[in-house]
Amino acid sequence: MPEVGYRLLLAVDIGNINTSIGLFDGSNLKYQWRISTDRNRTSDETGILFRSLFQSVGVNMESIKGAVICSVVPPVMHSFTNAIIKYVDKKPMIVGPGTKTGINIKYENPREVGADKIVNAVGAVRLYGAPVIIVDFGTATTFCAISRNSDYLGGVICPGIAISAEALFDKAAKLPRVEFAEPRCVIGRNTETSVQSGLFYGSVGQVEYLVRIIKKEMREENAKVVATGSAAMFIASKLKCVDEINTMLTLEGLREIYFMNI
Repeated sequence: MPEVGYRLLLAVDIGNINTSIGLFDGSNLKYQWRISTDRNRTSDETGILFRSLFQSVGVNMESIKGAVICSVVPPVMHSFTNAIIKYVDKKPMIVGPGTKTGINIKYENPREVGADKIVNAVGAVRLYGAPVIIVDFGTATTFCAISRNSDYLGGVICPGIAISAEALFDKAAKLPRVEFAEPRCVIGRNTETSVQSGLFYGSVGQVEYLVRIIKKEMREENAKVVATGSAAMFIASKLKCVDEINTMLTLEGLREIYFMNI
């Protein structure tokens, strides 16, 4: 992909809980950070945070020649957009309806598909080819099916691991809040390890089953399966169905979309 004279590209993926920030030098993701998504953070606070992160690795604002954002949290877009305009002196490209992606969305209402899912699809097709199934371990655990023609066929949305754990704690009076961890065996010998087993191995079983039937419905038994998201490294290593783990998939997709559109 031609770099058209740009040096550093700022890519921002705003999620419900965390925001991933990356700086690309050409095709190389040179620096990346993960911060909390704070709906009360002002644009000045966001800009100062950017400046602090960049200064910590010796990057001057002037060396950033472009910016691109995708978000599933509309209330924080004003803060991030204005911070980049004011502190980086660049108007960011915002991924949304009308953005060229190379992905054909076959959803009944394409506007219902989150920007992050389309960005992930672009990154996965670019890096691993199609057909591909993307499993994103985020606030929700989502599955996206991309055909060999780069059609976004649709997907599955399940409660994320953290949401499931909190629901157990909130709704079952005698169940404690537990740390999400892999227990040494499936059969728990106390309440804590029993809950941990249900969360961990329940997630493993859920993913294995859903990937199997998604492949069957796609009629693509050889579709590559890519895991991403904050919990991907932790849980995907136990999944036999996963071919690739890439926690920076969304940032990679943002870079691809940026150069595709300029």
